[in-house]
Amino acid sequence: MLTVPDNMQRVVGGVRYRVATATLLADDQYWDGRNHERNGRNRFLYRTPNNRYFVVTLTMWQGEQDTLEPIGEDEAAALYEQELTEHYVDWEDAFPHRLVEEA
Repeated sequence: MLTVPDNMQRVVGGVRYRVATATLLADDQYWDGRNHERNGRNRFLYRTPNNRYFVVTLTMWQGEQDTLEPIGEDEAAALYEQELTEHYVDWEDAFPHRLVEEA
């Protein structure tokens, strides 16, 4: 399994996004019988203590670099619900400012 380095960080628009202080919400690492990697890349969704979201993409491909990209709450929620199947916190904890309706 891949792990995101704790020292990974990036400043975007005067805001520091830091893995070491963020909460891992979800990722797409799951065992498919052969490996944990999805096409040589895995994505990890984080929330900062100030409720900002970012995605770390780790790659195994030569010539590509690992990335850390800030995203909005809507995109984070969509990733959590649809593409990132391994959840580490419940919806309410991942998105504390979003209302959940009963069906």
